[in-house]
Amino acid sequence: MSINIDKKKSSTILLPETIPAFVEHPLVHFRQRYDWDCGLSCILMLLGRNERRTFLADFKNICNDGGFGESTWTIDLCYILKDFGLKHRYFTTTFGANQSHLGKEYYKCFNADETRVNEKFANASSCGIPIEIMSVSHQFLQEHLANHGNIILLTNASLLYCDLCKSNKLSMELRSCLGLKPTYMGHYIILCGYDQRIQKFLYRNPAFKDKVCFMSFDSIDKARKASGTDEDIIFLYDKQL
Repeated sequence: MSINIDKKKSSTILLPETIPAFVEHPLVHFRQRYDWDCGLSCILMLLGRNERRTFLADFKNICNDGGFGESTWTIDLCYILKDFGLKHRYFTTTFGANQSHLGKEYYKCFNADETRVNEKFANASSCGIPIEIMSVSHQFLQEHLANHGNIILLTNASLLYCDLCKSNKLSMELRSCLGLKPTYMGHYIILCGYDQRIQKFLYRNPAFKDKVCFMSFDSIDKARKASGTDEDIIFLYDKQL
C-alpha cells in the first residue's frame, strides 16, 4: 500500500510562559506485565478505576482489534486513547512509518507493521485524532504539564535513569567512560511533572514498581530525541481543547 505522507518540515516551538515552579500529577501506577506493553501500561495509569478494569478484562481483544499484537506504535496508542475518550494530541517528526527504520534491529517487525501504521496515520484526522509534525522544546513540555495534564513520551530506555534512586545511572556512566554508544530500546514513560528549581522532570516508568523518578531536562531531551523515537509525544488534556 502507498499513501501520500505529509512532507511539512518540523519546527521547534518555544513557549516562554509564567508557570509554577513545581508541578506533579498524581497517578495510580501500573507496572507492565510483559516486555512489550509499556505503552499500554502508560494508558492504564491514565484511566479511571472502572476504565482500567474494562481495559484489563478486554486486554487481548483490544490488542487484536488494534492489529498490533505485541508491536505497539505511538499511533496505536492514540486510537486506544480515543476509544476511551481521553483527549490528546500526537506530536512527531515523521508522518507515517519512517522508512529509515527499515532493517534496523530495533524495528524487527517493520515490514509487518508498515501498512497498519500508515493506514492509521492516513485515517487519523477523520477519526478525530490530531497529529502535529514538529519538534518541541522542554519548555513546551513544562507548559503543557503546568496547564493541561500528563505526557506520554517514547524514549530510548538505554538513556533513562533516576537521580533519586540512581537506577541505571551507574551503567550509563560506565558506558560513557568506555566510549560505548547506548543501544536503542524504544520505551514509553509518562512525564507527570517537573521541578523548575532543580531543573528536573518527574516521570513514571512502567518497567519499575510504584515510584516517581527524577531526571534532568537535558537528559530527558536526549532520551526522547534519540534516533529511533521520531520524537513521538502524546499530550494528554484534562481540560477540553
